[in-house]
Amino acid sequence: MRTTPTTASRAGARQSAEPLEQIDPRIRARRAAVLRDEARRRLRAALWVLGLVVVVAGGWFALHSRLFAARVVTVVGAVHTPVRQIVAAAGLADHPPLIDVGGTAAAGIERLPWVAHATVSREWPDGVRIVVEERAPAAAIQELAGNGWAVVSRHGKVLATAAQPPAGLPHVVASVPPGPPGSTARDVSAALMVATTLPKAFAGQVALVAQDRKGGVTLQLTSGLNVYLGSTFQLAQKYEDVAALLKGAALAPGSAIDVAAPAMPVVRP
Repeated sequence: MRTTPTTASRAGARQSAEPLEQIDPRIRARRAAVLRDEARRRLRAALWVLGLVVVVAGGWFALHSRLFAARVVTVVGAVHTPVRQIVAAAGLADHPPLIDVGGTAAAGIERLPWVAHATVSREWPDGVRIVVEERAPAAAIQELAGNGWAVVSRHGKVLATAAQPPAGLPHVVASVPPGPPGSTARDVSAALMVATTLPKAFAGQVALVAQDRKGGVTLQLTSGLNVYLGSTFQLAQKYEDVAALLKGAALAPGSAIDVAAPAMPVVRP
């Protein structure tokens, strides 16, 4: 038996076809406001990041511009090394950006013959301060060909060359000629040790310090005496023997003092 839908049942069907949830306009507006706030926050964050990138990029370009170039260079402690050589060795002759001045500048300066140590510091906005510690000259080595002298440090670093030896430095003769400034003299370590440790008792009488190929050291004195020290073993005792003989013995010019065996010094005519 077929039944005909009533009016009430048809109304219920129409209601069921409509959305189950009806969103309140106030809720919809609130959700839209929240979405707009989130969009604004994202926009502000993006603009902040963009601004930071612009500032960093601008600062990088400014620091590498001529505005912050190393134009004022102050050098302290240089006596034997010309300032222009120090500036060139540090890579500052072309006034690079101050931000690029670093450890390589000090390394370049320390390759100069006289410079033992260098410190480089930046002084913003356009200054560089260089403090150098130079090596002390210890002796002058005579070239075998007799063409000149090499001024060396106590460790044999060749500091400079000269036609005549500087006053006040011990004169050294080695079996191997010294190299150019910046090199290290060879086969002269024993002679340099003696030249830099001569006692006051007779240091003023030493005209020349010579080292042979075997490392033996001979002193030529201004009085015409020769002193053979041999190796640098027991050097202090050998010095005492030489000082005692020079003070207490009547030695004729041309005599030779042999203290290679310090317990048994020998004087030969």
